[in-house]
Amino acid sequence: MAKDSLISGSIWDEYSQKVQDRMNFPKFMGEITEQEANERGGKLIVADFGAESCGDAVRLYWLVDEKTDTIMDARFKSFGCGTAIASSDTMAELCIGKKVDDAVKITNLDVEFAMRDTPDVPAVPPQKMHCSVMAYDVIKAAAAQYKGVDAEHFEDEIIVCECARVSLGTIKEVIMLNDLKSVEEITQYTKAGAFCKSCVKPGGHEKKEYYLVDILKQTREQMEQEKLKKIVTAQTFGDEIAFEDLSVVKQLKSVEAVLDEEIRPMLMMDGGNLDIIDIQKSNEGNVDIYIRYLGACSGCASGSGGTLFAIENVLQERISPKIRVLPI
Repeated sequence: MAKDSLISGSIWDEYSQKVQDRMNFPKFMGEITEQEANERGGKLIVADFGAESCGDAVRLYWLVDEKTDTIMDARFKSFGCGTAIASSDTMAELCIGKKVDDAVKITNLDVEFAMRDTPDVPAVPPQKMHCSVMAYDVIKAAAAQYKGVDAEHFEDEIIVCECARVSLGTIKEVIMLNDLKSVEEITQYTKAGAFCKSCVKPGGHEKKEYYLVDILKQTREQMEQEKLKKIVTAQTFGDEIAFEDLSVVKQLKSVEAVLDEEIRPMLMMDGGNLDIIDIQKSNEGNVDIYIRYLGACSGCASGSGGTLFAIENVLQERISPKIRVLPI
């Protein structure tokens, strides 16, 4: 696929060459079948994760040597933008050769750093960092499946602050329960970062895998997404009328609100956009939303595949599972 079909114009300057290469030529895209797993003598693990913020989704395949708990091979399928493909490809490569317990320690920051051309220049623009967050979540899902535990189990095992023995799960929970907005507040509530301070941010006397500044940022972003979801739901269903029974005007307002917040910014980053042409209720009770792609999206092959899947998935998650999106 030509680069111009993914991103056009000077926007390429915000993406590293490694990201561009993996967008166009991913090395680990594909699947591992049960037959292949049996032939190679490994246990097949298949895990899925979808990001509500943009509708991207990734499926991760692991082939694990059960004798050593080592990941022999990893592949992926990604439904979403080019950055999601590049991030997933990098994530799969980072997993290979690691023990499952070590793979769980891979974070979105590790993925983003591995895609940089130079250590001091980010691999992707800030708006696309959410794509690499999926790596951490889908790895946790795969490891949880392999070990037969809940995915949150790993957050309780990961110690962020060795001095106060505070886990990642505890820090995230305290941030969400108390609506914390600063590292100082985290320290006040948990004592994390109160002593040697190495876990506060990079640059301390001891290198850490997790830092409070990053945990706070990512957790706050997650909280904002959940807040937005509740607002849209309240606006749409406040009168307890199902989406499919709303007037077309109210349906259009609800759909436009979600598109403006979660879909259009991503399309516009790649030089595209979309318009809603019509909304109709089908004989089967579904709500069919007809869209027209604009700009770079109008000629993109993924408009009827990955991008369409992403748009429909976000609207179904945020508004109603009865929504169908149809390009014209």
